[in-house]
Amino acid sequence: MSGEHDSRPLVYSTIRSEATAEYEVKRSRFIGQIRPVKKPAEAEEFIREVRAKHYAARHNVYAFLLSCGIAKYSDDGEPQGSAGLPVLECIKKAGISDVCIVVTRYFGGILLGMGGLVRAYTKTASAALEAAGIAVFEAYTEISFECSYSDYQRVLFELAGFDAIIDGTEYAEVVKLRFAVKKAVADKVCEALLAASGGKCRPVITGERYDSR
Repeated sequence: MSGEHDSRPLVYSTIRSEATAEYEVKRSRFIGQIRPVKKPAEAEEFIREVRAKHYAARHNVYAFLLSCGIAKYSDDGEPQGSAGLPVLECIKKAGISDVCIVVTRYFGGILLGMGGLVRAYTKTASAALEAAGIAVFEAYTEISFECSYSDYQRVLFELAGFDAIIDGTEYAEVVKLRFAVKKAVADKVCEALLAASGGKCRPVITGERYDSR
């Protein structure tokens, strides 16, 4: 199995979808835009898109946090610590990762002060998170397995016991199954299937993925 995935958690949370939310205070308009991202390059592309869309805005503050531990934020001209860091703290407080939030501010002509800015950016980021929703993903191991027709029902029974996700079934001279099980039980599943076929057929691990099931 890939070492890239071995370093990642068995369970992690992120947002369900891209979303937008708005907040207005003292004539300043704040627009929170949020997108799921997997790599720094994806976050940076999202930031560029928002900046291009809201080129006339006074500030485009951002923060992103990836499941690999990479985190970055920017106040984009706001007083240090008043904007980007509060947005990042919202992400951390929600217990999620692989997400980027950009909060656009159209200045309304009235200064909000340090505390007012922190509250405004926090409320906008929180509203964007709520609009996006939270999804919990678990690490799954993808496996392929071939068995005889006489062993097929027993194999299905074993897979059901491990709550496997069946990705595909091919009926040829033998039955060819593609499925995924939670990474934590993958070794037990392989042992069970080997036993189910009387030791004749050995499961083959083909990959890994995260699934929200």
